[in-house]
Amino acid sequence: MAGQPYRKTLMNSELRRRGIYLLPNLLTTAALFSGFYAIVQAMNMRFEQAAVAIFIAMVFDGLDGRVARMTRTQSAFGAEYDSLSDMVSFGVAPALIVYEWALRGMGKLGWIAAFVYCVGAALRLARFNTNHDVVDKRYFQGMPSPAAAALVAGFVWVFLDLEFEGEEVRWFACFLTIFAGLTMVSNIKFWSGKDINLRKSVPFVAVAAIALGFALVSSYPPGVLFGLFLVYAASGYVISFMDWRQARAAAKKPVAGGQ
Repeated sequence: MAGQPYRKTLMNSELRRRGIYLLPNLLTTAALFSGFYAIVQAMNMRFEQAAVAIFIAMVFDGLDGRVARMTRTQSAFGAEYDSLSDMVSFGVAPALIVYEWALRGMGKLGWIAAFVYCVGAALRLARFNTNHDVVDKRYFQGMPSPAAAALVAGFVWVFLDLEFEGEEVRWFACFLTIFAGLTMVSNIKFWSGKDINLRKSVPFVAVAAIALGFALVSSYPPGVLFGLFLVYAASGYVISFMDWRQARAAAKKPVAGGQ
């Protein structure tokens, strides 16, 4: 009988771990709603609102994981729910937006390009779910789906703001959509930002830089956001090129003690 209270406490602790935590899953639901809203707006030909909704989904998606870790409310349910939300918000929604805006008139090539992006996002998420315990936490393997979605949605948003019709830039849209889809399933390394410790003190200049970044984005959101994610997409190829050069230089070095 003496061990019964302990066993009951242990069982209650196990139930809490298996339960559904409200705060992180509420943020995941908000990200899912933003992705669903983007799809609805794209179907109603309101492409600017659809593109903006993708970026809002990114904000919520970035918050849910960090909130779960900071509050120690991670769960298997939350991880699976987050992955399904990402597939809608960063897989299906961007593919539908760019297809409806620019690729529809290209016939088979248009929907094939959109499908390449969509299946790339699905494969990227599946690989992340199975490999995240064995890869270097500092880097993503392939471009993350939120960044790919921001690249596609940012392209649509900036050219809408410049008053271009989708038909006028459909070839650029097609190339960018396929590029984003293939880059997601590549082995190219992209900086993850997971080595940033939010609890650690930072110099004042870092706070000033963050404030300057917010001011820069607010000055012209479509162009600045698209430019930032375009640079991020290129950064993975730059990192891979530098790694290739280092590996090549190391291979050319004579072995110590050799003839």
